[in-house]
Amino acid sequence: MVEAAFYGDDFTGSTDAMVQFARVGLRAVLLVTLPSAPELRELAERYDVIGVAGIARSLPPDEQETELRPVLEALRDLGPRVLQYKVCSTADSSPTRGSIGRALEIGREVCGPGVVPILIAQPELGRYTVFSHHFAAEAGTIHRLDRQPTMSTHPSTPMHESDLRHHLASQTTLHLTALHLTAYPNLPTTYTALTNPQPTRPTTHSPVTTGGVGAVVLDALTDEDLRALGKVILRDRTAAEVTFAIGSGGLSRALGLALRPGGGAVGSGTSGVGGPVLVVSGSQSRRTAEQIEHARAAGWTVLPLGEEASVRAVAAFSAGAEGVVVHTNELGPDELRRVPSALAEVVRSVTAGAGVRRVVVAGGDTSGQVLRQLAISALELAGSPRPISPGVHLCRAASAVPALDGLEVLLKPGQLGDIDLFTEFQRWSG
Repeated sequence: MVEAAFYGDDFTGSTDAMVQFARVGLRAVLLVTLPSAPELRELAERYDVIGVAGIARSLPPDEQETELRPVLEALRDLGPRVLQYKVCSTADSSPTRGSIGRALEIGREVCGPGVVPILIAQPELGRYTVFSHHFAAEAGTIHRLDRQPTMSTHPSTPMHESDLRHHLASQTTLHLTALHLTAYPNLPTTYTALTNPQPTRPTTHSPVTTGGVGAVVLDALTDEDLRALGKVILRDRTAAEVTFAIGSGGLSRALGLALRPGGGAVGSGTSGVGGPVLVVSGSQSRRTAEQIEHARAAGWTVLPLGEEASVRAVAAFSAGAEGVVVHTNELGPDELRRVPSALAEVVRSVTAGAGVRRVVVAGGDTSGQVLRQLAISALELAGSPRPISPGVHLCRAASAVPALDGLEVLLKPGQLGDIDLFTEFQRWSG
């Protein structure tokens, strides 16, 4: 039966959550679309963790409602101990796009008005929260979030505030509080006191409340902090409750450690050999650009997305190319709307026409939109949970389309991955 469930606000982050659960021995599956209720119940008999990959990070608040509520309700009805709203470890969000605050409100409406834990830190990726201020590593240096080179100038959700309480307060009317590292020596007691305050006395005009606190922002600096937090989050509930929680892959890691302390990894197996790789990229990040240039220098074919991209990619693979990158760097703003469908068509053409079995989709928003265009129903961890590069894991796709079924897929966040990620994937044997 399902012990944990999650909705990921983008596809690359969703694979990270799945991996964090699988690496401790939980059987996890990531659904690309929400199946029917009977199909979902059947999956609940086979898996310990069920996730649904979404696109809420790219949506305005009114569209988040339509995207989120049906999924959260369906996952809640499976009866997991905890239901996670998975966000990026850099808290990508704003009041008008990918609002974590709006997700908080919807989640409390679905699961009940308890105090929601928010854990954004993910130490193994260089993401830390200390006294509610968030920090993120880049190029070997740890920056406060509002000064990190990539996030401070992010094209969609630039970060101007490192205090997560203030950042999220602009997205919701709910009151946010915090639990800091200095309280962690007595964590079980302090967490319970904070999330289960004494209710106010009801009056004729006021029902019983929990003091008006909607969520608590949690610090974390180490893996041991995650382990301790996972225990108190799962402990602090009644048997009939589904705990709603918000967080990054660090939260998934914390919950996994609490559910399976000392557990071993679960994966679906890999091909065991390397092979040609197709990269389709909608990412505009500096890191992805560096990875593309590294692939070009290694002799890969690099093509701009255009009318002939599919034909040229198939021809390159037929001529023996080890890898082909199709990118969107030369497109103007008016052309970006067609990117997901165009990149999906490249994947269809190359997998069917050249028999390529390894695909990278680069870009958080791009990944979700491309996979929804393709007839891929689910992803599982392929092989061991050892990442090809920090934060980038190999998945195996399930599809009714023969050319896509069993496809080995990397969903690459724009900022993540070593510079040689693409060429390393071509050699990767799991």
